[in-house]
This record gives sequence, C-alpha cells and structure tokens, in this order.
Amino acid sequence: MLNCTLRRSLNGNLGFCLSLIVCMMLQSSLTAAVKPPQRDYYEIRIYHVKDAAQENMVDRYMQNAFIPAAHKAGIAKIGVFKPVGNDTAADRKIYVLVPYHSLEQFRDLPARLEADKQHATAGSDYLDAAYNAPPYTRMETILLQAFTEAPMMQLPALTGPKSERVYELRSYEGPTEKLYRNKVQMFNKGGEVRLFKRLGFNAVFYAEVLSGSHMPNLMYMTTFENKDDRDTHWKSFSADPEWKTLVALPEYQHNVSHQDILFLHPTEYSDI
Repeated sequence: MLNCTLRRSLNGNLGFCLSLIVCMMLQSSLTAAVKPPQRDYYEIRIYHVKDAAQENMVDRYMQNAFIPAAHKAGIAKIGVFKPVGNDTAADRKIYVLVPYHSLEQFRDLPARLEADKQHATAGSDYLDAAYNAPPYTRMETILLQAFTEAPMMQLPALTGPKSERVYELRSYEGPTEKLYRNKVQMFNKGGEVRLFKRLGFNAVFYAEVLSGSHMPNLMYMTTFENKDDRDTHWKSFSADPEWKTLVALPEYQHNVSHQDILFLHPTEYSDI
C-alpha cells in the first residue's frame, strides 16, 4: 500500500515538473517572439577638404586601406559619398557611412585598424601625413542608432550607373527633446517608414542621432536612380492620401524646427 502511494506521489510530482518545464519553454518562446530586433548603430564621418590633393588622399585611403580593413573587421558594407556640386565647393566634403552591429564594434574598430599591417601600408600617405600637409582640414563624426521600424541598414535596389544615382540625406532637428521623440514616433508607430517603403524610396537607413552637433536630431537616407526619379517619388509622396492624413494629425504638429536636405552621389568604390 505504501509503495502504491509513493508511486502515485512520484508520478504526480513528475507530471507537475514536466508541465512546469513545458510552461517555461512556452514562456521563453513567447518572450523571444516579442523581443524587438537588434538595432544597428551608424557612424557618419564627414571629411572637410580644401582642394583636389586632399580629396584624392582621402579617396585613396578609403578605397585602398580603410574599407578593406573594415571588411576584415566584420563590417561588410561601407558607403562613401560626395555632395552634388562638390567639385566647385569652397569646402569640399566626403561622407562615409559605417554600420555597426554593436557599440563594442564601433569602440573596437580603431584598435583593429591600428593592428592591421596591411592597413598601415596601404594607407601610409594618409596615416603618416605631415602636420603641415594633412589629408583634411577637419573631420566630424556623428553616431546614430537605427529606428525600431528599420533596425538594419538596407542596400538600395538600384540598377543604373553610380554616376547618375542620387542619394538624399535628410536631417530633422526637433525644437525640444519631447517634440523630437514625437517625430521619431511618427516615423515608427505613425507609419512614415512604412509609407516610404510602400512608395519605393529605397531607404538605406533611418536613425536617431545619439551624438552630434545638431541635437536633438534624426537622419535618414533615401536613394534614386537619378534626379528625375527622385522628383517623381517625392511628388507621389506629397500626394499620397496616407501621408496627408498622417501629417494633419494633431499629435504630430510642430515636431521639426529645422531640416537639411543634401544630395549625394556614391563614389565608384562605395559598397552602397
């Protein structure tokens, strides 16, 4: 009789344990299912150069040293762009977009580059430039994190020659931190990112600026086959009923105090 009672007790405890394990596994699966995707980080470097000699030095360094070394460090695609009309500008600029999967990868890249002997050799004229013959007049760095609705960088689905492509980099500044976050919400929960995707804007990234000189600030980059293609897309965006409804909502008013629009073209050696 005791053995039978003990056996029933053990069976009951075993059944309870199994049920508990199953519940925990289901809970773990549900938690994983609702966990938001990991969001990329982006670094935008802006090189200011005064003449063709400096511009060529930065180009050589990017093409022959920095990009190959970054690839070896696990960064697959790097974009290098120049503003339309850069050749005649008094302050020429080169924009470099570097995506990272983590802040640790961003932190560790300089050490990885310094330890890379091939990088040191290929980039020697840039890295070892004299104080009175520098490769640039100044360099800026902007650190960003991808939006929740666009957590990873995307390569544009363009087929035309790079020389004709137009990449549009937009920067939106908010009047206050709260109103800035409202504009970010407009892109994410409000559906602005999804609207751009539906209309085929070929966005490379949408991101919040974590550290920069114009805060609070968000930035995004859309791409087009050429200038006419760009104008056609924006005309369809402005006329879209979904956009007209979204932009008229009371909760999304006055959330941008300043915007900058920059037209870029990719260099021939750019990955993006």
